[in-house]
Amino acid sequence: MAAIHNHSYLFLVFFMFEAIAVSATQFTLQNNCGYTVWPGTLSGNGVPISGDSGFALTPGATIQLSAPGGFSGRFWGRTGCNFNSTGAGKCITGDCGALKCPSGAGGAPPVSLVEFTIAKTNAEKDFYDVSLVDGYNVGIGVRSSGGSGDCQYAGCVADLNAICPKELQVMDNGAVVACKSACAQFNTAEYCCTGAHSTPATCSPTNYSRIFKSACPSAYSYAYDDASSTCTCAGADYLITFCPTAS
Repeated sequence: MAAIHNHSYLFLVFFMFEAIAVSATQFTLQNNCGYTVWPGTLSGNGVPISGDSGFALTPGATIQLSAPGGFSGRFWGRTGCNFNSTGAGKCITGDCGALKCPSGAGGAPPVSLVEFTIAKTNAEKDFYDVSLVDGYNVGIGVRSSGGSGDCQYAGCVADLNAICPKELQVMDNGAVVACKSACAQFNTAEYCCTGAHSTPATCSPTNYSRIFKSACPSAYSYAYDDASSTCTCAGADYLITFCPTAS
């Protein structure tokens, strides 16, 4: 009887391991830019993502990271970085303070973001989006694979730096390297969806957010741009591309 009991226990452990393995989500980060990008990652709920938290992604390179069910966090691209052998240094855009972003440190705006909330099981939906609420520094897109449901493409293919209004431009050596959000530039309730404008009914698109939305229809252009910007998919892996091309 003992042998049977042990066999059942081992089967249960194996089954649980398989269930956990199946629920892990694979992220592939791909650099389609003509320059090096230093991806940043941030876990927002204490569920960590596996892999290096600081690295350079040269043009054409890819890297894979994985996260367990229940992960919630964001990815972004840092540009114009310079780090020494200890990882100390900074980036012109998307900086987080070091090569390996410290725990809890996000990318300094203006920065393009990919945001995820991964379901705890493959039967439930993941939620994801590309957000320009904190501004824009580099094109970014998300494509799902192997999932079920709507599984929409989310992204900003257009180069917003090329059409950024002058008052929102961030310059470096005579070139536009990022585009601020109107909230960051003007810090008013109307642009930041705060105070008297803190609800979907009272915070409407502005001329600035419309520029972002027109260029990148599937990305969040301001805080309450949910209807056309939140994507869902169940049981998928995800390809995150910097400088994606139109498909």
